[in-house]
Amino acid sequence: MPLPFVTADREDAVHAAQSVTLAEADRDLWRRPYRPGPWRVAGGALLLLLASYVLFSALIIALAGGLPSGAICAGGGLLLIVLAVRLLRAGVWVSSYGLRQVRVLRTTTLRWAEVGTLRTLQRPVRWLGMPRTVQGQALVLVPAGRAVGERTLLTNQNADFLSRPRAFDRAADVIEGWAAESR
Repeated sequence: MPLPFVTADREDAVHAAQSVTLAEADRDLWRRPYRPGPWRVAGGALLLLLASYVLFSALIIALAGGLPSGAICAGGGLLLIVLAVRLLRAGVWVSSYGLRQVRVLRTTTLRWAEVGTLRTLQRPVRWLGMPRTVQGQALVLVPAGRAVGERTLLTNQNADFLSRPRAFDRAADVIEGWAAESR
């Protein structure tokens, strides 16, 4: 019985799919040019685990006769699921239209004409999005036509790139490449 998921053929197919050049990629689809990091996936998994407990408790409360309380509890569980999905979708997305920065509670989209310069800087960055700052690298966007108002897109200390410096460098290069090709 062949097991393609454990053979070297599978790894070759994955590497071939990752090596697709930007010209060959479907440029009209929004795509994140990097994989979500282990911290982001773990946070989403914990939120979904908590949501399952809350939804199960909503079922028990509703079966015990407290229908309004069960509905409130179920609403909280659904809110946790939405929050987990938004957490997993957070990041920088690119397409032929422009650059989209998805955060947990807000999404910002810029057309490529509005994107000024993208550069990687050494600076204090927030560690896992918390108030504590550490020295790190950040991919910074300066919108076109403005000298002030730079926006940090990615850092090497966020949930996608913590302890993955090569992945941060690759993602920053790919995003800068999309910007250079699309302007």
